[in-house]
Amino acid sequence: MDWRGRKVAVVGLGRENVPLARYLAARGARITGLDRQPPGDLPAAARDLAALGVRLEGGPGYLEVLASEDFDAVFLTPGMVKDAPEIQAARRRGAVITSQTNLFLHLCRAPVIGITGSSGKSTTTSLVGRILAGDGRRPVHVGGNIGRPLIEQVDDIGPDAWVVLELSSFQLELVDRSPHVAVLLNLRPNHLDVHGSMAAYEAAKRRIFRFQRPDAGDVAVFSHDDPVVRAMAADAPARTVFFGTGEGIEHGAALRDGWVGLVDGPRWRPVLPAAEVPLPGAHNLLNVLAASAVAGICGVEPETVRAAVAGFEGLEHRLQVVGEMDGRRFVNDSIATAPDRAAAALTTFDEPVVWIAGGYDKGVPFDDLAALALRRPLRAVVLTGPAAGRIHEALERASQRLDLPVPPVHRAASFDEAVETAARLARPGDVVLLSPACASYDAFRDFVQRGRRFAELVQALAAASGS
Repeated sequence: MDWRGRKVAVVGLGRENVPLARYLAARGARITGLDRQPPGDLPAAARDLAALGVRLEGGPGYLEVLASEDFDAVFLTPGMVKDAPEIQAARRRGAVITSQTNLFLHLCRAPVIGITGSSGKSTTTSLVGRILAGDGRRPVHVGGNIGRPLIEQVDDIGPDAWVVLELSSFQLELVDRSPHVAVLLNLRPNHLDVHGSMAAYEAAKRRIFRFQRPDAGDVAVFSHDDPVVRAMAADAPARTVFFGTGEGIEHGAALRDGWVGLVDGPRWRPVLPAAEVPLPGAHNLLNVLAASAVAGICGVEPETVRAAVAGFEGLEHRLQVVGEMDGRRFVNDSIATAPDRAAAALTTFDEPVVWIAGGYDKGVPFDDLAALALRRPLRAVVLTGPAAGRIHEALERASQRLDLPVPPVHRAASFDEAVETAARLARPGDVVLLSPACASYDAFRDFVQRGRRFAELVQALAAASGS
């Protein structure tokens, strides 16, 4: 689209839409930036848009302009409800309702590898980026829900590059173009407070492969271990490959005789022993298998994949050891914003665990997590935030259903109190695990801020104890 003179609304002036507004302004669009925060309270990067001619509107009723003015396009920030009355009114007035992610997918000349799932997106995206960079035959750009948005670089990314995008369900909701390589890692209940139902959440995830074209050589990569995801492969319009630890994978990446390897019919190419995967946990082995499947599609040799995996140390806030004190190990898994991620973390440790959980309540069920937790060597559970009561109730229900005891449960009035309580309850040889199973918005801006606060508190406790 020629954006010169087009009237555009950019709704939500956060990390994704501020670069979008700059991109559109540089191409002559007449932009109105809308945000729930009044213009004076916006971050500096958003306020600076005014110097580019962007009209800033904010505060209560910030969406009302969508119902009273005509716009050619309305770009929505990820995570906001897409069917608000004002947005519906804008659509009726002729506006195209879209997103930065959708625009990028339409503009990008390079093949895009998109990775989504309820968990493991960031790790797999980063690992794919590292593998392709190690291959060295093409420039590699990594972005999307991880790192920085790439919209301002899209015109400079040539067709000889690789683009690797982490894509959330929120980013996928409004796309009408799918990546060249689409990866679906897993599917578990998440973000039901925004999506409204599991069906709507699944529908958003399906868009990562829904618009693929077989005539363009597109490929969809599915988990063979996740039965829901495996069944979704039947609806993929393009070629499909799988990754997993079980039998029956004919094309993709599999685990055989303790080795991760690439499969293409009868051809088997070993990559590395599973025991050499440096990331802890069975879920990370699946992430490595997914990244290996992508590498195979991209023509990367097994030796290159092995070198990239062996040197990959993981990402901050993902089962990250942030300190040891008097024989107690403190592990930051703040990325665990949903029950399945916390379940994966709990299964990683054989040592007794003091588990810190709770936070913002996204409306997802905790019963499966509670049942798994009671089977793990839990020393104690420390709960905090609005979801604390529901997690405690889930543990009690699981105890009655399974005839297993509930470990001591402590309720903390604040996150800081939860960490201090967990440290006090832990004994030498224990793991103090922050794996909240909830979002952080009750007390923090995001999971990153929560994880860094956890590390700060651990360091302060260690200094106070002389460790």
